Amino acid sequence: MTMLPLLLLLPLLAGQVLAHFEVQVPEQPVVALYGVDATLDCSFGQVGPFNLSDLSVFWQLTDTKRSVHSYYGSQDQLEDQGESFANRTSLFPAQLASGNASLLLRRVGVADEGSYTCFVRVDTYGSAALLLQVAAPYSKPQVTLAADSGNLRPGEEVELTCVAYGGYPEADVLWQDGAGRNLTDNVTTSVVANEEGLFSVRSILTVVLEPNSTFSCRLTNPLLGEEGHASVTITGQNMVFPPVALWVTVGLAVCLLALLIALAAVCRRKIKESCEEARAAEEAKELEEEEAKTAMTPLKS
Repeated sequence: MTMLPLLLLLPLLAGQVLAHFEVQVPEQPVVALYGVDATLDCSFGQVGPFNLSDLSVFWQLTDTKRSVHSYYGSQDQLEDQGESFANRTSLFPAQLASGNASLLLRRVGVADEGSYTCFVRVDTYGSAALLLQVAAPYSKPQVTLAADSGNLRPGEEVELTCVAYGGYPEADVLWQDGAGRNLTDNVTTSVVANEEGLFSVRSILTVVLEPNSTFSCRLTNPLLGEEGHASVTITGQNMVFPPVALWVTVGLAVCLLALLIALAAVCRRKIKESCEEARAAEEAKELEEEEAKTAMTPLKS
């Protein structure tokens, strides 16, 4: 059993009823950066002049009641302190008399995240709980094409991968195209934690290739905001046609050219024949007219 319940129960066992006084902690969660020292603010209202020997301050985890830091009898009492907090906590002794019972927590880790309760007792007592959240910035996102992207073919599907490392908590990943439109289909995102509890994020987008297409990956830490983005552009230089399709295209082009030449030759011959027929008809008509004129001329006696 920790010292806190004992110290609070002793006055009750002696027939005394302790009145509450106000203990204040931040209403909003305290966001601490991973690996950096954090101060959990706690203050108590003035109860009149008192001796530090009458002051007791206890910090403990709200859910498990595990002791984080204890102070009474004018000194720290750390016999019951949780092992994970050893050599990492301290109060501000010079400010205790003025009502400052804040806790300094050094080298914050992911495991420190949670609710902390601050208990203060002089002649009366009070308590309040605050929430500690841990945040770690991710590395700059990187976007890459699939390993076999050297022979990209228009109309084929390819995987784009976005990765970032060493962040906390889990990040939100958003894919966008070159026009800024969100891409939510064909996206698979996975998160893996390391021994320290920090996350590595890998998101895969499957797209149909088109020349001069741009895709971007945006990473957002819910506690720290947007941390950065990366993009990749697929240009026409990266696109190649399959050999079979190329030969089919060339064959069709040759056939079309031959057809056009044949049509031109036929048309030319038809036009020539039409012209010759028209000329023959014209000559025949002129000959008939000449013969008619000759027949109509009277013979002289």
